[in-house]
Amino acid sequence: MSAQSLRHQLLSATEPGRVDFLFDYLRVHGNKHYEEEVAQMQHALQCAALATRDRESATLVAAALFHDIGHMLAGDPVEANNPTLKDDLHEELGANYLKGVFPEAVLQPIQLHVAAKRYLCTLKPAYYEQLSEASQKSFRLQGGPMSEQEIAAFEQHPFHEAAVKLRGWDDQAKDVNVEHLEIDAFRDSVLEALS
Repeated sequence: MSAQSLRHQLLSATEPGRVDFLFDYLRVHGNKHYEEEVAQMQHALQCAALATRDRESATLVAAALFHDIGHMLAGDPVEANNPTLKDDLHEELGANYLKGVFPEAVLQPIQLHVAAKRYLCTLKPAYYEQLSEASQKSFRLQGGPMSEQEIAAFEQHPFHEAAVKLRGWDDQAKDVNVEHLEIDAFRDSVLEALS
């Protein structure tokens, strides 16, 4: 089923139905690894757990949970996706897919989390060294270091600080030793983020 058909189904559901639809999508498609040790589902859950631990808003918890849904959409169903070989523009795919479901406080951090990686790597060269190998590969494909103009534009964006927070959780959420988390633990936050 195409992303457009999936989006139509998502938008036609009730709010609780939208949460069920998105959770089921992650359950079905979240088993891919993309050269990371953790699967996408566990990565998403760890990221949302870190946002929850930091007592962030429901909108940032939802952004953390769904920030990489675009990777799954990019590879479904036409061809296998490998974002370390080709930039799949997953940040745009994910934000566009979730438009009309979540407010900008969810969509914009998702849209900007790749730019936040580029921003942090440009300002703090040591930041690049602590990225996973897969994230280093995708960094080069996603544009590499930012220009001065790109840095200035990023810093002026009203959601740039939220995107930097999301990026930090994204980079930490790759721990194979974390206990298995359940997606339903985030249901209340995602429901709250819808409105």
